[in-house]
Amino acid sequence: MSESGDALADITRKVANVQVNEDALKRVREAQWTEPQKFDYDAYNAAPKDQRSSKSAADPHADVPTWAANAMKYEWSDEYGDVGPAHPALEDMLFGGDEKMQKGEEFKNVTFESETKIKPVARFEDAGLHPIMLRNVQLCKYDVPTPIQAYVLPSVLKNIDIIGIAQTGSGKTAAFLIPTLSKLMGKAKKLAAPRPNLTRPWTRADAVRAEPLILVISPTRELSTQIFDEARRLCYRSMLRPCVIYGGAPAQEQMDELRKGCDVLIATPGRLMDFMQRAHLLSLNRVKYTIIDEADEMVSPDWVDAMRQIMGGDSNDDDDHVYMMFSATFPREARAVAKEYMAKDHIRIRVGRAGSSHTNVTQKVLFVDEAMKRNCLFDLLLSMPPARTIVFVNNKKAADLLDDFLYNCGMPSTSIHSDRTQREREDALRAFKTGKAPLLVATGLSARGLDIKNVMHVINYDLPDSDYGGIHDYVHRIGRTARIGNVGMATSFYNDKNEDIAEALTKLLLETQQEVPDFLDGYKPENVEDLQFDDDTDNEDEDTEAGGDAWGIPAPNANGGSKGEAAGGWGTDAAAADDGWN
Repeated sequence: MSESGDALADITRKVANVQVNEDALKRVREAQWTEPQKFDYDAYNAAPKDQRSSKSAADPHADVPTWAANAMKYEWSDEYGDVGPAHPALEDMLFGGDEKMQKGEEFKNVTFESETKIKPVARFEDAGLHPIMLRNVQLCKYDVPTPIQAYVLPSVLKNIDIIGIAQTGSGKTAAFLIPTLSKLMGKAKKLAAPRPNLTRPWTRADAVRAEPLILVISPTRELSTQIFDEARRLCYRSMLRPCVIYGGAPAQEQMDELRKGCDVLIATPGRLMDFMQRAHLLSLNRVKYTIIDEADEMVSPDWVDAMRQIMGGDSNDDDDHVYMMFSATFPREARAVAKEYMAKDHIRIRVGRAGSSHTNVTQKVLFVDEAMKRNCLFDLLLSMPPARTIVFVNNKKAADLLDDFLYNCGMPSTSIHSDRTQREREDALRAFKTGKAPLLVATGLSARGLDIKNVMHVINYDLPDSDYGGIHDYVHRIGRTARIGNVGMATSFYNDKNEDIAEALTKLLLETQQEVPDFLDGYKPENVEDLQFDDDTDNEDEDTEAGGDAWGIPAPNANGGSKGEAAGGWGTDAAAADDGWN
């Protein structure tokens, strides 16, 4: 057969492999998975103005797609006093749904490290929160602080820079939003820029320049919109107005949201840098808190130039400007960059070992030949009760092919990756959250930060090798389940292609008290009681020998300054004094 004939036969076989399999459909129905949903191309080919209606603006689950950035928020009127009146319909929308993650009870192995001693708070009522913030916390059904929240809440009162490292799913977003928003509540009229009364019809003639008090930067669009949703809840009945800006969505609509006023800005770096070039649109001169979420990603070589450009702009350089970084992993490379940004006497909060997972995730590693992966995945999904599941692959092509395979087997799947349009990405997440498509095939794009209720199972169809984040990405991936004290399961397909992650994976399984399969026995250390990790977190002799502390922060010199301290860093040269608005 000719080469062209071979190629045609190969294509034919591939097409045949994704055709609808009647036997598979029968097995899926017997397993009680929901019916797969067809993709509504007409909705995505509509003109932009046709894609949003009054119904979709008020209902995030309406059939007509809407942009996440345009979600309803509490709008303030100058006629209000210090606290705005309740808005029952909006309150039900923000707090009444069943998609918000609820805290579980399975917090274990909690440790705390910091040169500055902090007394954690056992109850939100003891954290000195503004009454409206305390009420919003109760509406969110947050009963007691998680470990990272217990330490961050009182730390924010000290007005000192914070690095917070906690295992995935530990409540970091609420940890930085609750205390910062609470401190600004009641002071927004004094600190915030003028803005129009949005309880009346708004036109561009009423436009103002956005001058946020809080800036939150995150690496992905999905994480940014998730933080925005949390900010909408926690800003309820306050003057503070949150906005989110990210690429892929119409810039004009996001600009209009900023022109209506913005006190809390959540942003991805690219769109933020774009808008910062428009001085009439956005200024960072009023910012009191700059928060970097998934900080190890944001200070990586891929992002560091963008971050320096952002922080070297027109940001507030006053002593009361506080910088915070949060992440689950924080290797030496990230710390080396972070020391340029943070004040040398910053607070460091660590819950568990940085770069580790927690015992709430039951981790299983199965040896599966590459050619058998699809069939094994299908059998695995049908071997247990239907549950919201994320299946991770290493590239966009694999995501599309696997999504097609599952869909044509009758599985209710959808997929998300960077080649999808932003509207497709938002729709995929909406379908996953609502249960219309409880199977999400994803690349590493979704490995960080996503907090979706009842993700019971994470499957590493492809284990992340060194080109796809290695063991750090594995930790973030499996952290999509077992969040804020709940339990979950992670299953990983392993074969000879994954040898580069084998040693680190084995150590992580041992550390988190998981079963180590026979085929990984050869990677066990001689003394399993004395695990040594290669992520430069627990053994940091190189940092200390260089004259710094265990986190790579330069030691003070004779004049009180620090050796090698970069000019124009993000942090201030000294601890910020109490300015009277604690």
